[in-house]
Amino acid sequence: MSPKTLADVARMALAGDSFDRSLANFLDSFYARPIAEAWWEEPPGLSVTLGEVGHVQDAYLAATAEELANKYNLPAPVWARSPKRALRAPWFASSMRALRAVLLRESPPAFRARNLFVSENALSRV
Repeated sequence: MSPKTLADVARMALAGDSFDRSLANFLDSFYARPIAEAWWEEPPGLSVTLGEVGHVQDAYLAATAEELANKYNLPAPVWARSPKRALRAPWFASSMRALRAVLLRESPPAFRARNLFVSENALSRV
């Protein structure tokens, strides 16, 4: 099953599927048909089951919703603004210390606001 919503991505991760692969499949579906309904349903929290990794993924889902909403001039969901969807400590997409300055500079605003530091093309698909 290919996820059509961010809630589907979370449910698939909770069922043991790869979060990264599920998110990539969601992005393929969204880019084919960009609609706000793709994020209206609040995704189940991943941090309760998956711990710190789940907390990062919860923040990532919120950042994805907000960033896509801004890019496509669609309304962002209220759930994405929840403080539980942000990290207290910075998280970097790479463990290489040399790349941290690049990620700090490139990270899209919705990710930076949640203390997630990713590349500028984090939501790009080839």
